[in-house]
Amino acid sequence: MTVNPQEAWFVTGVLTAGFVIVGLYFLRFWVVTRDTLFAAFAVAFWLMGLNQIVSMSSRVAHAENSAAYLIRLAAFLLIILAVLNKNTPSGSSR
Repeated sequence: MTVNPQEAWFVTGVLTAGFVIVGLYFLRFWVVTRDTLFAAFAVAFWLMGLNQIVSMSSRVAHAENSAAYLIRLAAFLLIILAVLNKNTPSGSSR
């Protein structure tokens, strides 16, 4: 099955817009609560949006795209560290 490049760019644009909107949603919660968990989620979703753009603009096969992999890894590590920080006794008071 071949994928039309215009359709692939459209789907990438929709996914990127979705990640940016979800990031803005978490940013709104961070502004109200100043909880670092929400800020970390906002940045992580923006990184996932960036990952979509890098993956689509790269001429390398998706499995071999190390830049996209590193961006995705940073996003997930940020979420993991934020959740761990929130669940530690010193981090739960924030």
